[in-house]
Amino acid sequence: MGQIAIVTDSTSDLPRSEAAKHGIEIIPLSVIYQDKTYLDGIDITPDKFYPMLAEGSELPKTSQPSIGQFTEVYSRLLGQGREVISVHISKKLSSTVMTALSSVEQMKSSKVHVVDSGFLSYALAMQAIAAARMALDGGRIKDILARLAKMRERTELMFTLDTLHYLHKGGRIGKVSSLLGQLLNIKPVIRVDDGEYVTAARARSTKQALATMSSLMADTFGTEKVQVAVGHGRGYEGAIALREMLGSSLCLAEPPVLFEVGPVLGVHTGPGTIGAAVCPVS
Repeated sequence: MGQIAIVTDSTSDLPRSEAAKHGIEIIPLSVIYQDKTYLDGIDITPDKFYPMLAEGSELPKTSQPSIGQFTEVYSRLLGQGREVISVHISKKLSSTVMTALSSVEQMKSSKVHVVDSGFLSYALAMQAIAAARMALDGGRIKDILARLAKMRERTELMFTLDTLHYLHKGGRIGKVSSLLGQLLNIKPVIRVDDGEYVTAARARSTKQALATMSSLMADTFGTEKVQVAVGHGRGYEGAIALREMLGSSLCLAEPPVLFEVGPVLGVHTGPGTIGAAVCPVS
């Protein structure tokens, strides 16, 4: 156990087995459906969630962790004599960061450092993993925070959706709203820019959207060595196709991670989501 503890939240889509390997604490957000509250990744998983989403007559809601959840985790880690770096989903997509900051303010602790990742899903997970690796290697707080800042500047996260219905209904449409009413069968390519969703391109089919993402990533990173994670919400075959495209168009430092988009993010993206996070390794 190192002197620096790393905390993230369940919108990272980081499997708990992988988090345990790196010593990362995951604070779950919640899915609320038919008056029941499920802790993301604990009470509800993708296998249970997506059928529920498809069969349900109402759209589930999501909720960020409470101040008490953050305080419990932070107090326990500080009680072990450790300093904490807590990395979370973009504040433009969730109030999670603000709740974490409120917890720290109430605790009056100078040893908990809350970081807005500017991203979500595996683009967030990449930052948590990088921080954990540096911490285990004896890295200093200021060096880890500097590394995370550099990753925020260089990471790309793009995805395509089967429909914008869920983003629109969930209030997470961001700057993609101009597409509403125009899409019909057009598949948007959405990227995260300055912590919110923007339209990167439009495609006539999912296959074309995946090829567009691969091309855009290649234009951005060229021959740089990168790490890649490909995710999907019930879009496995498309994710495999995108993984192969990125493997051909990018210079990979290691095999791409393949992951499922979790329930909290799935509420807003829906089934059929396919995307990728890419970040240089240096």
